[in-house]
Amino acid sequence: MTLSLAAAFAPHEALAAQLIPFATEGDDGSHDIAHILRVFRNAMRIHAREGGNARVLAAAVLLHDCVAVEKNSLLRTQASRLAAEKAAKILPNLGWSGDEIEAVAHAITTHSFSANIAPETLEAKILQDADRLDAIGMVGAARCFYIAGRMASGLYDPVDPLAKDRALDDKNYAIDHFEIKLFKLADGFQTEAGRELAAERHARLKTIRDMFLDEIEG
Repeated sequence: MTLSLAAAFAPHEALAAQLIPFATEGDDGSHDIAHILRVFRNAMRIHAREGGNARVLAAAVLLHDCVAVEKNSLLRTQASRLAAEKAAKILPNLGWSGDEIEAVAHAITTHSFSANIAPETLEAKILQDADRLDAIGMVGAARCFYIAGRMASGLYDPVDPLAKDRALDDKNYAIDHFEIKLFKLADGFQTEAGRELAAERHARLKTIRDMFLDEIEG
């Protein structure tokens, strides 16, 4: 199973075969191996235009969620740091140099929206863009509602779905997360290629929210 899955990460299938066993924890379907593969494809698409060290980037993608922290955990802001620390323990056993490991760890540490740490290398910027692309567009909307269900949140406030007379509250209402976070992501992309892809997905996300509101408001 791992070998056939690893082939989907071509041209880094050999590296994927080594790292897939460490890539995910737990049962969160929004941060599973399918998410890792989508981020990898986003990253390779951006890398094709922007350049950078593809091997470092691929390893950072494969290990960026190797520690699972739930969205409602007090450790949420530390998730990327914990993943970077775990990656730094895995890679030496696979023959990676100290400089390469540091580059992978930096990319992982800075990819997270919650961590709020600026990426300093091209590989880190690409990983951040690639991961955020998976949080907007159709997939981003699907992940938002999936996580809301996982956290036992409602879809929307039936009295005031647009929060005109209340504070936004994405802990209780999934649709509020669009305004609180998702609609803001497109403005923070690091690469030109990432920004172009983000603009397309941001437009889709707006359309999805508008269709949702149209159906619930009649």
